[in-house]
Amino acid sequence: MDLGHPTASGNTAKIYLYKNKIVKVFNEYLPDTESSYEANKQKYAFLHGLSVPKVLDVTKIDGKQAIIMEYIKGRTLGELLSENMDQAEYYMNISIDIQQKIHTIITNSLEPMSEKLRRQIEAAHKLDKRHKADLIRKLDSMTFENRLCHGDYHLYNLIMSDNKVTIIDWVDASSGDIRADIYRTFLLYSQFSAELADMYLRLYCEKSGLSKESIFQWAPIIAGARLSENVSSEKTERLLEIINHYCPR
Repeated sequence: MDLGHPTASGNTAKIYLYKNKIVKVFNEYLPDTESSYEANKQKYAFLHGLSVPKVLDVTKIDGKQAIIMEYIKGRTLGELLSENMDQAEYYMNISIDIQQKIHTIITNSLEPMSEKLRRQIEAAHKLDKRHKADLIRKLDSMTFENRLCHGDYHLYNLIMSDNKVTIIDWVDASSGDIRADIYRTFLLYSQFSAELADMYLRLYCEKSGLSKESIFQWAPIIAGARLSENVSSEKTERLLEIINHYCPR
């Protein structure tokens, strides 16, 4: 099947717009369950009333796993913000209202966040044994109510169309602590703009009543897990600095 040229490419898949549908074609090295694993998370969010592209089919295309889903025409909040930085607080408020709606959903139906973080920390080659042990002890000491967490929440995963915002990219969703999900978003923003990250955190704390201190309990754990992702734009030194701050040698 000739899908044409991809509209986007990531670490695990390529995205195509084909016959007014989005086709996500996964890389061949991934486990055979990858497409159904992600699709089930997206279906779960959809069934709980969130604005999410509808999954139309989970299939194979030219021998590769693929998800076919509804095409949402629009632009990401990240794109809109980049063209008008004066509107940063406006777009950030929209995103936080949606993230809070996600966080209201109590769930034990998805992969537990703690299991995923443990797996990532253990796979982080840049962490020594002592740091891994410290981070896992911190993880095991956390107490929280399991709620739906997106896992990769930022302005570029929110598409605005006709005054409606749709949440995309659910592969990292899990059942876990919303404070960890908030810190993860803060960490992603701080990679590019300390000002934007601080604005996000301030607004989320104001809207939720959560304290910065309670959210930052997760800082070394989330930074340690991120080390396993091998993201080219992320600086290893920055993450190790966060970890060393909370887990000094």
